[in-house]
Amino acid sequence: MTKKIISTNRKAFHEYHIFDKYVSGMVLTGTEIKSVRKGAVNLKDSFVKIDDGEVFLYNCHISPYEQGNRYNHEEKRTRKLLLNKKEIDKLIGKIKKDGYSIVALELFLENGWAKLEIALAKGKKLYDKREDLAKKAQTRDIARAMKSKG
Repeated sequence: MTKKIISTNRKAFHEYHIFDKYVSGMVLTGTEIKSVRKGAVNLKDSFVKIDDGEVFLYNCHISPYEQGNRYNHEEKRTRKLLLNKKEIDKLIGKIKKDGYSIVALELFLENGWAKLEIALAKGKKLYDKREDLAKKAQTRDIARAMKSKG
């Protein structure tokens, strides 16, 4: 199984506490999958919603394919995600009961198929973000000090 990472949503790790992760397939048009293979994808402001028992990805930017002429796709089109019924039911329960959100974390190709890693997440407070930045700076300083010694 070959896995090629196309795009990662780094902002999600900064803005949210990440809990359960799921891998879903995506319904894409021909020009969209060609743009994905070129790496012309941005997950930065994308989010996932469940409507009538189906899961959709909103606000994901896939650039138009250069050779796509009139058959090209809309850049921020709503795209359907493919999950099992049990997984969708579990997500619906967590969202309604515990107030979680669903965020897109990573888009990758697996054996030629576009897959999206999504996660249940809760928004961080400002002090949580500051704590994370302080920890990251601390580990960076420790690594730098170890490198200069050794």
